[in-house]
Amino acid sequence: MASSVSEATSSDAALRRFLHGLPGVDQVGAEQRAAGLGTRSIKTTAKAWAIDLAIRMVDLTTLEGNDTPGKVRALANKAMHPDPLDPTCPSTAAVCVYPDMVATAKKTLGSSGVKVAAVATAFPSGRAAMPVKLADTRDAVAAGADEIDMVIDRGAFLSGRYLEVFEEIVAVKEACGDAHLKVILETGELQTLDSVRRASWLAMMAGGHFIKTSTGKIQPAATLPVSLVMLEAVRDFREATGQMVGYKPAGGIRHSKDAIKYLVMVNEVAGEDWLDPDWFRFGASTLLNDLLMQRNKLKTGAYSGPDYVTLD
Repeated sequence: MASSVSEATSSDAALRRFLHGLPGVDQVGAEQRAAGLGTRSIKTTAKAWAIDLAIRMVDLTTLEGNDTPGKVRALANKAMHPDPLDPTCPSTAAVCVYPDMVATAKKTLGSSGVKVAAVATAFPSGRAAMPVKLADTRDAVAAGADEIDMVIDRGAFLSGRYLEVFEEIVAVKEACGDAHLKVILETGELQTLDSVRRASWLAMMAGGHFIKTSTGKIQPAATLPVSLVMLEAVRDFREATGQMVGYKPAGGIRHSKDAIKYLVMVNEVAGEDWLDPDWFRFGASTLLNDLLMQRNKLKTGAYSGPDYVTLD
């Protein structure tokens, strides 16, 4: 497969042939299967395990123009100790911020093991010259980012300039150094599930460590049918190349029941190897609060309500 990937990326025409040669997606079938997986019932013991796993998979996120150092410090502390009254509650996977807030998050998190993720490459539009995108990435890494969430140029992708998108991802990955790269497809702008499959393969072929649905800034963001297609892509890519790539749905996942639906889908479609924070993340800002409330309900039998958790 390595040689075929090399051949496929030798020109725009070759890459187009490869991507358009991927199996087409039956949209109705994908929607039906996603709906069916979303009805699976999870019992109490498994539910408690799933909630703790989901907490460990959260990239706790703040990406607002009014972010302040104080807000980022508070979010980082919450990531380390989601429930300060319960030391058995696990930490989240990461805190995701704009590049100028990376140093603040890094200093607050210290040696906790919680990662710092930074959005880069002219997030969320992706509309900037390559030198600007690469400088954005290098600045975030220099400030201490462990992970970079880049956004592809959807205009180039939808225009069929696949090699341009491929080369951009390769260049950003190089700028990341040792930091892991998550490639955001902004699936709500890709128009079809066939485009989602092609963009997923393109990002993986270019070396992305994760493929990610959305910036969270447009609707629709993460959906179960899109996740089905992207999880099939990471599964098929590993079968074809031996390389495992992670998956991150982001945007609109607010409730524990929704998070559990995603975990069921991960297990059923990609496989249990992906049921690990190293290979699956939730990009979310409010999901953690509902996970904490449901966790407390399972432990105490009483629903605490929103006052039980801090507002982000």
